[in-house]
Amino acid sequence: MHLAPRALRRAVAAATIALLATAVGCAPQPEEKASDNASGSTGSTCAKGKLATKTSGKLTVATDEPAYEPWFKDDKPANGKGFESAVAYAVAKQLGYDKSAVVWQSVPFNKAFAPGVKTFDFDINQVSISAERKKAVDFSSGYYDVRQAVIALKDSKAAKATGIADLKNLKLGAQVGTTSLDYITDVVKPKQEAAVYAKNDQAKSALKNGQVDAIVVDLPTAFYITAAEVTNAEIVGQFENQGGTPEQFGLVLDKGSALTSCVTDAVDALRKDGTLSKIEKQWLSDAVDAPVLK
Repeated sequence: MHLAPRALRRAVAAATIALLATAVGCAPQPEEKASDNASGSTGSTCAKGKLATKTSGKLTVATDEPAYEPWFKDDKPANGKGFESAVAYAVAKQLGYDKSAVVWQSVPFNKAFAPGVKTFDFDINQVSISAERKKAVDFSSGYYDVRQAVIALKDSKAAKATGIADLKNLKLGAQVGTTSLDYITDVVKPKQEAAVYAKNDQAKSALKNGQVDAIVVDLPTAFYITAAEVTNAEIVGQFENQGGTPEQFGLVLDKGSALTSCVTDAVDALRKDGTLSKIEKQWLSDAVDAPVLK
């Protein structure tokens, strides 16, 4: 059956409109719109003091409890004293949040980079950036280049070690989930299984009590422990960075966080303008060179 001319024209017009509507619906978004919605994108999403934080107008920062020196002072992350407390507030300022807008939260070390949704905007707790950890969380760029060090009681057999080979017959200990423990298992490869502790305090007690011959911690912590906490211990030496790439501490964020690029930009800006260097000199000035264990 043939349509009348007028009906035919109406059918053609309707079909044309339908086709146009379909074309528009399938068309890609303009670049500006797409970038606005991109996770971690810069631009408007990094507006000073107006980030998509857990609590509007506030920046929630997490760290472990207790908060150790020299990274924090007097176990009070909110006082702005200690290297990581100072870095956290410097990053907050760079993002447009003053000290009164920063909310601190206690999160165990291992939980900070475990899979799952986070309750903080970023965590700062001497967490080394690694490919394995990046599977579960995001990291900012590194805010501190670090090396691992060995501590032993003075006049002990372990204190006389001058190289990695001298450590292989020793009982070594470190905190669970740390790169300190990784250095024991992957670099030293001791004949005895490493002693693993939930906290550095437990590792220090084990060293004092002779339950281990030596413990491994990051170098600044090693200087603090030997100077103020276990004064009859000394730094045996530090490890070289593995693979030529320096180990770095990074701020930990939720996997796919919209804040990651903003926080990374803030850290990069603080490194570029010398702020990170100034903070390091103020709070980690004692962390000078130690013998290198090869």
